[in-house]
Amino acid sequence: MATSRLPLFFTLSLLYLCNMLSFAMAKPANFGRDFRVTWAGSHITELNNGTSLQLLLDQFSGCGFASKNKFMFGRVSMKIKLIAGDSAGTVTAFYLSSETDKVRDELDFEFLGNRSGHPYTVQTNVYSHGKGDREQRVNLWFDPSSDFHTYSILWNHHHIVFFVDAVPIRVYKNNEAKGVPYPNAQPMGIYSTIWNADDWATRGGLEKIDWSRAPFYAYYKDIDIEACSTSEWQSHCSTTASNWWDTPSYQQLGPVQARLYRWVRMNHIVYDYCSDKSRYPVPPTECLAGI
Repeated sequence: MATSRLPLFFTLSLLYLCNMLSFAMAKPANFGRDFRVTWAGSHITELNNGTSLQLLLDQFSGCGFASKNKFMFGRVSMKIKLIAGDSAGTVTAFYLSSETDKVRDELDFEFLGNRSGHPYTVQTNVYSHGKGDREQRVNLWFDPSSDFHTYSILWNHHHIVFFVDAVPIRVYKNNEAKGVPYPNAQPMGIYSTIWNADDWATRGGLEKIDWSRAPFYAYYKDIDIEACSTSEWQSHCSTTASNWWDTPSYQQLGPVQARLYRWVRMNHIVYDYCSDKSRYPVPPTECLAGI
């Protein structure tokens, strides 16, 4: 696994941030009440009275689930324990999506499986008004299959932040003033899937799934949704005054968060579309904006 671990200062800072943010956490979602199966329901098992889930991937199928409602701005988090052992070729995903074709908005966490002993890689992507191709990849600094870790997306009028255990690993700013599309006009649902992606997921598709190790399992619990549902959107979510996620404290990273973000960028990022000159000889406009 990755050798660069959080320094003591950052560890203590995380404890502070987690305590500071706890007031905003919603009551954990219930699968039967708040979600629906999108495919292969036989591969999804509800645990602990619907507050946690087991997703299964085998030679025949992966599976997936989605929220019954769509949301407009806010924060969504899940505690996930990823596939253990040799998970090469598998992908476990947690994402928000408008599920509209040509003008799709989407915010992706994709956890790319690994050969045993190698770091798990998380890929993030942002689609706005139908335009994606904004991939970044980070090697996680811990074993995400040994225990549950919290993965969160904060989405407001000012920026989108991807968090791993309260550590910001990606920031996508609202740069509409510079002509860069930003997802702020379409509600998005919450989705999660597990599937066979061995044509691209691990070392560009060189590492295939070892089906002798199947079935593969990922586990979910404490799905928290603190966001405006579509029924509230026009009356409540189109303005920022009453939404905690648009208050000044959440409009940019705080000092501790900024230091954590720089630590991730310096030690754990392994791919950034902004630096890929073969794809973008001239960096996209949003890449010059910083945090």
